[in-house]
Amino acid sequence: MSGGIRVIHYGLGAIGSQIARLVLSREGMRSVAAIDIDEGKAGRDLGRVIGLDRPLDIPVSKTLASALEGREAEVVLHSTDSFLEKVIPQLREVISAGLNIVSTCEELAYPAAQHPKLAVEIDTLAKERGVTVLGTGVNPGFIMDTLPLVITGVCQEVHRIHVWRRVDAGRRRLSLQRKAGAGLTRAQFQEGVKARRVGHIGLRESVALIAGALGWELEAIEESLEPVIAERPMRTQFLEVGAGQVAGVHQIGRGIKDGQEVITLDLEICVGLEGARDTISVEGRPSIKLTMEGVHGDIATAAMVVNAIPRVVDAPPGLVTMADLPLVQAGLDRSPLSL
Repeated sequence: MSGGIRVIHYGLGAIGSQIARLVLSREGMRSVAAIDIDEGKAGRDLGRVIGLDRPLDIPVSKTLASALEGREAEVVLHSTDSFLEKVIPQLREVISAGLNIVSTCEELAYPAAQHPKLAVEIDTLAKERGVTVLGTGVNPGFIMDTLPLVITGVCQEVHRIHVWRRVDAGRRRLSLQRKAGAGLTRAQFQEGVKARRVGHIGLRESVALIAGALGWELEAIEESLEPVIAERPMRTQFLEVGAGQVAGVHQIGRGIKDGQEVITLDLEICVGLEGARDTISVEGRPSIKLTMEGVHGDIATAAMVVNAIPRVVDAPPGLVTMADLPLVQAGLDRSPLSL
């Protein structure tokens, strides 16, 4: 393909901008258009919006229609919201335009978990238009679902999966610190949870993705969410947390099968957390335990989205999950046979 895979960037927040910068550094990919409804971004040059010291001669459009004027593309990198019901109009429009999608929308990682009707609609429309739709990132998309599934490849039997993820929110972007509830009182935290402004989105999707890939029929997916309270004052680049205020969130997703908890996804995201790491335990034959350090969520999310592009472009049409695709890796060759 002359000029490489042509990419449209849809959503230029912190993650969308990082995705755009990564695409620009890659051979075999070419940014051709960008979309953002923010008045402070629409009409400006993409290079300036994403923090480059040079223009790219790519204006940021407000709509997909204007972004496509005089341009052609293969894939849209979508990063606008976490909730499927909010982004479904955007997805419908992109799919109807005959464009593949790689999205950071957490609920799109396994939409059948909470929105089975929308999942069927997306899959049907994508197949009709001959395109592929994927929701991915670092979590959901890798740490608490795809990687545990990869590990089970060396197991003859799998009885239980337990993942612990510990994240120092103080090293992450402002929007994630706010989503973790950092700096709120207990009452404000609970109000934020009810309004779905506070708390990680995607644990249910990760539980369902693991179960679906392993062929486990779950009786229920349960989720708990509690504040982590700061014992001392703390300050990040963006905000302050006083002693007694909320430092973050502790959230657990559980998959229940035959009355037993067979999937446990235990996530803690808070400011000042020490010993940030990820641990995956697979109980089976054999039992395996893997602990990792250094997975930076923002960097990893951008990497996963961009590295998945060739796989999505070459995949059969329809709604897919990370479990449906060949291995996604850095420096990816487009041909699955090259693996």
